[in-house]
Amino acid sequence: MTEVQKPITQILNELKAGRSESLEELLPLVYDELRRLANSYLRKERVNHTLQPTALVHEAYLRLLGQNELEWQNRAHFFGVSARLMREILIEYARGRNRQKRGGEFKTQIALDEAISFSSQKQLDVVAVDDALLKLEQLDKRQARIVEMKFFGGLTVEEIGEVLAISPATVKREWSSAKLFLYKLLND
Repeated sequence: MTEVQKPITQILNELKAGRSESLEELLPLVYDELRRLANSYLRKERVNHTLQPTALVHEAYLRLLGQNELEWQNRAHFFGVSARLMREILIEYARGRNRQKRGGEFKTQIALDEAISFSSQKQLDVVAVDDALLKLEQLDKRQARIVEMKFFGGLTVEEIGEVLAISPATVKREWSSAKLFLYKLLND
C-alpha cells in the first residue's frame, strides 16, 4: 500500500509550526518544479556557464528553509517566493561575475519565452531586467510582483491571482501594463 502524499500547503504549515520532520516530505514534492524553474532560467546560457540548475535549486531551497517568518498561504505562494529567491541568486551571481570580469564586461543572459517577451531581444542581461523591475517596483509593487512570479517563477495567471488575492482578469491587465513599461525600459 502506497503512502498518500500530503499537500504542499499542509507541509508548509507543519514546518511553520515547528515540525522539522515535515522538511523531508517537502523536498521530493517541490524538487522537480524548482528544477524546471531553474532550467528555464539557465536554458540558453552559454555552454560553460558555471551556475548549474541543480546549484540554483539547492541554493534557493536552502534560502527557503530560512523563511520561518513567512505565513505560507499555499503551493502557489511557495513557488512565488521561490521565484523571488532564484531571481536574487541569479542577480547576486551576475553582479559578482561582472565585478570579476575587468570592470563588469561579462553579462549573464537570460532567454525569453515568446509568451512573456517584453523585449525585442531574444536574450536580456539579467541585471538589466532586475534594474528595470526595481524601477517598476517604485511605481507599482504589485505589477513588479506579477512580472517576477510570471517571468522568474513561471506561475500561471491563476496562481499569481491566488498568491496576490486578485482576480485573473486583474493579473492579465497588470501584466500587460507591466510588459509595456518594461519593453520601453529595456529597449531604450
